[in-house]
Amino acid sequence: MTIRKGEPWGEPVERPDDLIRFDSDAGLASALAADPMGAFGVAAGDLHTALGGPPDRREMQRLPVDAMRVVTDRAEMHAIAHVVARRSWWRGPILVVANVGHIGDWNVASRAHPNDGRLDVVTVEPAMTMRQRWEARRRLPAGTHVPHPHIAVRSATTVEEVFERPMKITVDGRDVGHSRLLRVDVLPDAHVVLV
Repeated sequence: MTIRKGEPWGEPVERPDDLIRFDSDAGLASALAADPMGAFGVAAGDLHTALGGPPDRREMQRLPVDAMRVVTDRAEMHAIAHVVARRSWWRGPILVVANVGHIGDWNVASRAHPNDGRLDVVTVEPAMTMRQRWEARRRLPAGTHVPHPHIAVRSATTVEEVFERPMKITVDGRDVGHSRLLRVDVLPDAHVVLV
């Protein structure tokens, strides 16, 4: 069951002997897609940041997390943290579909939660000038880039875009090529991770 306000999330467990820990969101997403019931831990990455960046320890938290099904012109894949579609950071449209708030040091989608059953969608309009983008970039670490008239934030369970021209698609920090089609569906409570 996805997280609910005022209710506990996850449960304490002893560290399993067969625990495999991942240092990247992409590696974790690939492992979870291949073995949804595996004993996987999060040691680094944007999901790790969203979960508070806990240290390695004997007693861990077992937490349910959502996943994302990502479809492009060429492939279908699994994601755990975020999907970015863009041509350039400095001009043109940008689309971020997030299950967690951070992309590296940037607090892109500050309301995102990895187990709320929702996708946080951030769009940057092509009309946003380079100067405005530079200012927004400066404010990203603190999450103060919004509100802005050229940046929209919304919540959804499915996002589907057909772009006029192919966009560079990045899934959990991994470049997966260019695509005109991008569809992302949230998969609530898809997995359990240990932190």
